[in-house]
Amino acid sequence: MNQMRGLLAEYGIVVAQGAVTLRRALALILEERDNGVSEILRELLVEMSERQRLLEDRLKRYDQRITEFARADERAGRLMAVEGVGPLTATALIAAVGNARQFRSGRELSTWLGLVPRQHSTGGRSVLLGISKRGDRYLRTLLIHGARAALRFAARKRDPRSRWIGAVRERRGANIAAVALANKNARVLWALLARNEDYRVATAA
Repeated sequence: MNQMRGLLAEYGIVVAQGAVTLRRALALILEERDNGVSEILRELLVEMSERQRLLEDRLKRYDQRITEFARADERAGRLMAVEGVGPLTATALIAAVGNARQFRSGRELSTWLGLVPRQHSTGGRSVLLGISKRGDRYLRTLLIHGARAALRFAARKRDPRSRWIGAVRERRGANIAAVALANKNARVLWALLARNEDYRVATAA
């Protein structure tokens, strides 16, 4: 998609990002004959569009297989009960850490993922810096993206977890709230894997 947008930009045709936007623009560009686009580029765009559709179909099949595997795996089923954790995150975490017992605590797993803030201490005063961004970048990204999705629904709920993340969002903003929720989720996921526990949502008093 980036290649097609780049080629069109050389002809002065700017297309916004997004697969749907590009498809619509290509249909109009290929249909219009007097837009200055050469025949060679038209042929190339048609070929690249077909390759794109092929890749999208393959990705859909892979997503379906991952979802089927997650539904059939007892451990993945427990992990997916946590809001913000879907089939991709659950199966990726299991593939990376197994039963997670190589970590002594949820904090160790969170640290390995790079979700724990770095500390700087001086004169008896501790300052929390940004997250370390070390560890498994792919898993960290999945957890943060999942936390962003869960964050959108938290405002509608009144359970303790939703109220907590809502308060963090009010104080620190959506980005930090998403990382905080990803950190908390990582610790919960460790407990579910290491202790073979089922996820239980805390209810409001």
